[in-house]
Amino acid sequence: MITPNKSGRALKSVLAAATLAGTVTLSACGGEADTAVEEVAGTIPGMSIENPRMVLNAVEGNPAAVYFKLKYDADRGLSIATAEVAQAGSSTLHDYGEYDFKVQMMEALPITLTKGTEVEFKPGGLHVMAFDPSPELKPGSKAEVTLRVSGGQTHTFEAEVLAAGDERAAATGDEG
Repeated sequence: MITPNKSGRALKSVLAAATLAGTVTLSACGGEADTAVEEVAGTIPGMSIENPRMVLNAVEGNPAAVYFKLKYDADRGLSIATAEVAQAGSSTLHDYGEYDFKVQMMEALPITLTKGTEVEFKPGGLHVMAFDPSPELKPGSKAEVTLRVSGGQTHTFEAEVLAAGDERAAATGDEG
């Protein structure tokens, strides 16, 4: 025998199933519009990287730094959450800030990008630190750098590996 309480639960189950089916149908329709946007694997539409370079430390095994100029020209706002260097043990986004009345290097907060944003990763400012770099990284080789943004999407590019003190290390994107 079905009591009012049991029939209420049965009705809720039927309504929940109908709602779920409608959601799946709507998301399937919404997916068709998304496929019209042409995306290149491993990149974020509207994001471009200029003058990417990794500068090795003068002492082998010490952290290296990655510098580049980033331009973002898509309508959708996002933020860079992390950075990874394939040939390093670990990597972090670093910046300089004041703490305890001293300017020092620290982990960077997420970097917000909106249409028209240009961000320069440069010595003395925002940069990617590559800890425990592979001994295979030598001047003239390439390092694979991946930026991960809010939502998990990634943008991968290659950075030329430079020796410590290489004159191009201080370039701001106008040369090299």
